[in-house]
Amino acid sequence: MKPAMWYLMMLVVGFFYVYLTAIQYIRGQEIHQPPSNYLLQYDPQYFDHNLVNPAPSLSFGYHNYSAMTDFLRAMSATHPNLTALYSIGKSVQGRDLWVMVVSSSPYQHIVGQPNVKYVANMHGNEAVGREMLLHLIEYLAKNYETDEYVRWLLDNTRLHIMPSMNPDGFEVAKEGTCQGGQGRYNSRGFDLNRNFPDYFKQNNKRNQPETEAVKQWVSKIQFVLSANLHGGALVASYPFDNSPNTIFQQFTSTPSLTPDEDVFNHLAGVYSFSHATMHLGLPCKPGAPTFTNGTTNGAAWYPLTGGMQDYNYVWHGCMDITIEMSCCKYPMASELQKFWQDNRQALVQYMGEVHRGVRGFVKDEQDRQVEGASMKIRGRDVGFQTTKYGEYWRILLPGRYTIEVYAAGHDPAVEDFTVVETNPTLLNITLRRTPDRHDRPPRPSYIGGPNQLQGAGQKNQGGIMGFFSSVSDQISNVFKIFG
Repeated sequence: MKPAMWYLMMLVVGFFYVYLTAIQYIRGQEIHQPPSNYLLQYDPQYFDHNLVNPAPSLSFGYHNYSAMTDFLRAMSATHPNLTALYSIGKSVQGRDLWVMVVSSSPYQHIVGQPNVKYVANMHGNEAVGREMLLHLIEYLAKNYETDEYVRWLLDNTRLHIMPSMNPDGFEVAKEGTCQGGQGRYNSRGFDLNRNFPDYFKQNNKRNQPETEAVKQWVSKIQFVLSANLHGGALVASYPFDNSPNTIFQQFTSTPSLTPDEDVFNHLAGVYSFSHATMHLGLPCKPGAPTFTNGTTNGAAWYPLTGGMQDYNYVWHGCMDITIEMSCCKYPMASELQKFWQDNRQALVQYMGEVHRGVRGFVKDEQDRQVEGASMKIRGRDVGFQTTKYGEYWRILLPGRYTIEVYAAGHDPAVEDFTVVETNPTLLNITLRRTPDRHDRPPRPSYIGGPNQLQGAGQKNQGGIMGFFSSVSDQISNVFKIFG
């Protein structure tokens, strides 16, 4: 490349970087954030108990924050034995980040029962997922008595449904806008799906209250399975969303595969093939990408830094995928009933995937639960931990596996086991205490857990390459917003 052309290219790239960085610091109205220690410990005082009239049937229309709140409270009042409403925190402008538990035991954790979550409307202008989750809450509650599969699901699973992670953005987004970015960001101008710690790269973006609330939430409750609902395409995307930090890889369609590639590919396929048309992999418009079987690795589509699905997986051992459920980001309300018909089966079927693989308890020789034991499946270097009750779960496909367990003051344990298709494998593990050793034994060589990558992004490259990588992230955002 001639020097003049090189300087011109750098000038253009630099302009985009400065411009987009400036956009991120647009400030919205702020309120004081309450301390985080109110977050869920299954204490009834943290649940919403506002009494309202019983819930009418949910219309196929968009529900702003006030209408959404009224509906959620009405559902909780109408179905108190199946639903419980709580807030994990506040948006920048003070709106609650509502979550509805749907379960046959909504106010109490049943030991051994896995937690699953759905999150929607992370980008405020991607509105279909928000309405789909409201309809899902209604569908599950109203069909518990008559639908055998729904009853089984709610009797054996705790479902946590967050219709809107970005309620401020939704309030300013415009119905009928299929592209463009109005309402995408939170009210400070930050993209919430670029605001989490990243495995591959240091993420220096200022922490936002919405993402901080989610981080605290997933640190309090051990979610096993999750999906994040977006709009603007029709595809199920899975980790990794990012790739090793070079400017060249940022602009290639190279997959960035996790150690659990088989599981993620399967989970994405479950949603895609349960959807009316997603599995066809058709483009949204001429020239748009096509996706084999309606699924894609995130980085192979376009890499991004600070995404939520990678964070859930690496930091907390939660299998999380991203569902792009509508070619138009904010379609007209008249289309919502068709979206519900297309997605209902997939939304319900996907949650049931938490009941495959291996599960059990880790206890000591006195039958006491071992909290915080570090676990990994041999050959899969993303780990997970036991809960305070000694519970653990791991989604796996049929096959033979070896699990490794490490806990302070105990000898490590290694167990072989088999996973079958028809039901999860129950594997309880007993650790032998080492009386004369109170230090933590050497941790296994794996990625994951709450202490994962202190400071984040330890694979980061600094200097000029770090600058170029940050620029490439911003340019990728432009194509995503307007594409």
